[in-house]
Amino acid sequence: MVPPPWTADPDTGMQRTDLAAFGAWLLQRRAEAGEPILPRNSGTRRTDSKRALLRAIEAAGGRW
Repeated sequence: MVPPPWTADPDTGMQRTDLAAFGAWLLQRRAEAGEPILPRNSGTRRTDSKRALLRAIEAAGGRW
């Protein structure tokens, strides 16, 4: 397994990564795992505010 492409910033101690390196790492991890198919969220446990937000996005012409 390839190590993750992030390192701790010596000044702040926070994690930092290059998005291109992360994308390549993620593709390799998925290939190693046999391209797992992850189920989509069914949306059966959404709050009223989340449902309202999604309706507003759809009304504005957006897709979520």
